[in-house]
Amino acid sequence: MAIQRSRRLRKKMHIDEFQEIGFSLSWRFPDGTGIDEIDRKVDSLIDDVIDPNGLAFDGSGYLSWEGLICLQEIGRCTDEHRQLVKKWLEDNGMLDVTVSELFDIWWD
Repeated sequence: MAIQRSRRLRKKMHIDEFQEIGFSLSWRFPDGTGIDEIDRKVDSLIDDVIDPNGLAFDGSGYLSWEGLICLQEIGRCTDEHRQLVKKWLEDNGMLDVTVSELFDIWWD
């Protein structure tokens, strides 16, 4: 039997219409990449791909980066988002680019 939950509780639990689907990613800059170049590339990733597509990125690194991507608003990333980010990273010289399958960022 299905549990009936109020809209407020569904929102608080991030379920049903408030579920958020995202993906994780990792990549590596070529050895010897300077900090200024790393800053430029990460800023460019955000300016060219993340912001224009309504995505949000939470990640960190130096030569090796990893992070999480979801939407800026409550919602679901798509396979197109995954492919867009992956293609940009590969086209801009990043190494060992790995993009996960989509998953529930609150419960998986």
